[in-house]
Amino acid sequence: MAKPLALDFDPIARADELWTRRWGAVPAMAAITSIMRAHQILLSRVDAVLKPYGLTFARYEALVLLTFSRTGELSLSKIGERLMVHPTSVTNTVDRLERAGLVARRPNPLDGRGVLATITDRGREVVEGATGELMAMDFGLEEFDGGQCREVFDLLRPLRVAAGDFAELPGEGSVPGEGPAPGGA
Repeated sequence: MAKPLALDFDPIARADELWTRRWGAVPAMAAITSIMRAHQILLSRVDAVLKPYGLTFARYEALVLLTFSRTGELSLSKIGERLMVHPTSVTNTVDRLERAGLVARRPNPLDGRGVLATITDRGREVVEGATGELMAMDFGLEEFDGGQCREVFDLLRPLRVAAGDFAELPGEGSVPGEGPAPGGA
């Protein structure tokens, strides 16, 4: 876990004040700096839970995605699409999961060139244990209640839509935990 800074002032608020004096008010600067710092804090908290399982968050996400699929397996291209990562990252992630005995690979019978990643029984055990621990610590967001977590999700959703992550349908719900399971497999 990251060592607390224990400063007697908020360095991001201070930077915002100095920025405003020098270049004028730019609330986006303070927001992006806060988001980046929050990312560091959350990644540190989550990594501390996942490390004993031999996982990174990327590998954990891949295992979870495989548990969401009906058959426990997906093509590497589908994994990359669902996790929104480059094919090279998927290959690296699956390589490491395979070496750890958490997934196996097999040829995709529907695509002669394609490969399927299949979660193993050991992979299922690991993802269940890690998920239990992550849920117990609210995925590092224990300072926030459920409503606040939904607010964060809703605040960041337009950024993801604008980046082209997905096309938002009219009237589509935005509450996490409702509707089809992530990955939709």
